[in-house]
Amino acid sequence: MIANELRKAYIDFFVERGHAEIPSASLVPENDPSVLFTTAGMHPLVPFLKGEPHPSGTRLVNVQKCLRTGDIDGVGDDTHLTFFEMLGNWSLGDYFKQEAIQYSFDFLTTKLGVPTDRLAISVFAGDADAPFDQESYDRWIACGIAPERIAKLGKEDNWWPAGGKNPGPQGPDTEMFYWTGAEPVPKTFDPSDKQWVEIWNDVFMEFDRQTDGTFAPLSQKNVDTGMGLERTTAVLQGKTSVYDTERFTPIIHAIEETSQTAYVTHKRSMRIIADHVRTSVMLVSDGVHPSNKDQGYILRRLIRRAVRQLHQLNDREHGIGSVVDACIETLEPSYPVLQQRQSEIQEVIAHEVAAFEKTLTKGLRAFDKLFASSGYVGGEEAFTLFSTYGFPLELTEELVREKGMGVDKEVFVAQFQKHQDISRSGSEKKFAGGLADHSDESKKLHTATHLLHQALKMVLGDHVAQKGSNITQERLRFDFSHDAKMTDDEKREVEKIVNEQIQKKLPVSFKVLSVDEAKKKNAIGLFEDTYAHIGGKVKVYTIGDAKRGVFSREICGGPHVENTGDLQAFALTKEEASSAGIRRIKAVVGDSARKALSIKNR
Repeated sequence: MIANELRKAYIDFFVERGHAEIPSASLVPENDPSVLFTTAGMHPLVPFLKGEPHPSGTRLVNVQKCLRTGDIDGVGDDTHLTFFEMLGNWSLGDYFKQEAIQYSFDFLTTKLGVPTDRLAISVFAGDADAPFDQESYDRWIACGIAPERIAKLGKEDNWWPAGGKNPGPQGPDTEMFYWTGAEPVPKTFDPSDKQWVEIWNDVFMEFDRQTDGTFAPLSQKNVDTGMGLERTTAVLQGKTSVYDTERFTPIIHAIEETSQTAYVTHKRSMRIIADHVRTSVMLVSDGVHPSNKDQGYILRRLIRRAVRQLHQLNDREHGIGSVVDACIETLEPSYPVLQQRQSEIQEVIAHEVAAFEKTLTKGLRAFDKLFASSGYVGGEEAFTLFSTYGFPLELTEELVREKGMGVDKEVFVAQFQKHQDISRSGSEKKFAGGLADHSDESKKLHTATHLLHQALKMVLGDHVAQKGSNITQERLRFDFSHDAKMTDDEKREVEKIVNEQIQKKLPVSFKVLSVDEAKKKNAIGLFEDTYAHIGGKVKVYTIGDAKRGVFSREICGGPHVENTGDLQAFALTKEEASSAGIRRIKAVVGDSARKALSIKNR
């Protein structure tokens, strides 16, 4: 079974059982500054796990795009990927453990034909916070799983999020493992044996961990499951590596062609290139561009690591374009938008590759100077080259080896860890659950984004369309289609319009409408986009009312303030180019906006 067949079989199985198919959310969380990327299928659904009604009902299924940066250094082995797809089904206060486990067992054994003899299970062993998961254990026994094939493990293994130390929705889980080794299959399940590969995880969310560490029951019991598409495809095909499936072989072939080297002798390098370029393609498609901050920094790092590996394969021309095309070709059946954006994706990645050529040149010069002055380049010097020029440690090591010496990697790692600890505090944090910011400030900034969008249309024209957004605790960032730099007059007019709507103290409300109803009401939104396919329903936020007129009507998932007066004030802080035909605005509200406006008016 190939990946696209598994994807279809999974969706069909759960749709037949009353689940509504919903689209994947973006890799970049729209309203959650606590994380850089969507790391799990549950991430976009947290408000609904906490009890907010979902427009599509209580049973959902989808394939979610996910990205986990913690796996970057592990890429190159058989299983680690940065970008992957997660098959998932949810029950929002509907069915619970009995039905969820039965669905999982039936799909594996009946739909996929997995022999029960090759399955093993783990369940939560229980602790001071929650009891042993007897119900899940009994259900698996009833399905025909032998007791010696069921392991009872603690929070680090059978709780989601792992360890149960972060606030938000969570609970015990049960995991399914497949024996990938030779016959005979062991009669007992040893979780430490790597030949048992995890393929599916059913999470039973019944707790909401408070900030003080206590566990409160959720208003409803939920089920959140996750099956890695790439890993399960490999297992079903009898492959030991995800890179040996049809999802990657065309990409690796393109790398062999451009580098004129063989995969069999350069597996690790080619796997890194395949993974990193594939992830880069998906990030650019979701509106991320290389930069030195946040998501852009991760994209930059991925592209540069791929270029470095091509360099090791003696591909000095860095023919990454053909690899990009191969990635798009393999993913396009699932994500047609990739073909529409192929030129933009190629342009963004090619530009970063060209920029890194300059980095390589500068780094080589700096290396020569360091070595000439001291006759030595150690761990500290290697980190200086890395942090100042983006010069990869691997390249420094290669150059030092040519001099008959070595780099003290422990010193480098210590310096890197120190740097990472400092930057991580404001960067990617483990997903703790929650649109991190249901906080007042986030709601204000998100509402301001709607006002800004409409004001830009009024000042610049109807061609303006949102191309991306990001909200932190301090500011909003809004990318939009427009060819020219905004004039000072245009910026002042946009600010004026937004502040007028704030002073009017307009009400903000929402309704769940059908796509046709939303179109008739002229709601702003791409109807091919995420919200347009949530069971045929969309959430439409309206700013204004019949009495004072409607200023904005836009498809959105929230959260928002209830009155524009809560924003107090609005100010643009920056307007710049994001990419060809795309402009970027940064803005603030409240006291920060008042201060910014005061400075402008002096």
